[in-house]
Amino acid sequence: MNAADVAPDAQQARFPHELMYAAAQQYYMEDATQGDIAQRLGVSRATVSRLLTEARKQGIVEIKVHRSAALAEGPLADEVAQALGLERVFLVPKVSGPALGPWLAPGVARALAAVGLASGDVVLVSSGSTVYECAREGLGRFPGVTIAPAVGGQEEPQPWFQTNETTRILAERVGGVPAYLYAPALPGPELFYSLQHEPSVRRVMDLWAHAKCAIVGVGSPPLMRQMVPSLMPRDADSLREAVGDVCMRVYDRNGAPITYPGGERLVATNLEELRRIPAVIAVAVGAEKVLSIVAGARGGYFKQLVTDTPTAEGLVAAARQL
Repeated sequence: MNAADVAPDAQQARFPHELMYAAAQQYYMEDATQGDIAQRLGVSRATVSRLLTEARKQGIVEIKVHRSAALAEGPLADEVAQALGLERVFLVPKVSGPALGPWLAPGVARALAAVGLASGDVVLVSSGSTVYECAREGLGRFPGVTIAPAVGGQEEPQPWFQTNETTRILAERVGGVPAYLYAPALPGPELFYSLQHEPSVRRVMDLWAHAKCAIVGVGSPPLMRQMVPSLMPRDADSLREAVGDVCMRVYDRNGAPITYPGGERLVATNLEELRRIPAVIAVAVGAEKVLSIVAGARGGYFKQLVTDTPTAEGLVAAARQL
């Protein structure tokens, strides 16, 4: 048995540099398999995996992923921005698979880096699975930035409906400070009135007017979704005209706000507040959201967009027809 195979947890941080280099050189430069390397070095396959991990931690290995110029600020991104009247569009390759976060997070990270966030700045986050999944990925480090919900909590059990949870995760990932909103998204009349005077709730609501940035999802037409939030009444005639929503605020195909019963009690950033935030980054992907994105851009509810290339192509085509 090789010494490198003894007490792996204790050894992991103390591998000889020559051994880490040998494993890394063979794996990354010679395309050798971990099994081949284990046989050559006389160690176990598990040890090879730990050698490669430690080599990256120690700086022996540096991995760079070069982004295609056609994605970030290429012709298609410029075309989408011009067609929708947006300031910036950040593209990622075609999203595939059920998990959106790993695909969209690099685009969100580029968008956040361009905002120029500093300690004390406020970043709002909306509810929704897309923003929730992106928050769980690496979006950069912004120490001292305040992360706050743009929407209250909802009755649905999925974690992405609980904006406090998205706030907690994102603040932890970027090194920020979470500010939690202890209020339901659609309270009853009496509770809504009392929440306006609740100091902890009022502090977060006051942050909405001072936010420098917001990361928001774009909802597809409410009545076409498989899962409609319980706070939106399916039988409301007005929702038949709704093509999307941002922060649970719904709008029609022209971007004009739509009201629904109880909507006046919604605990969420309103659309006028969104328009005043310097950098609102919408994150959305999929053919079913093309009209929602176009209408939201027309309403001025976001000026930046993170999406994938197929959705971008659909946006350009839709903007020409509408």
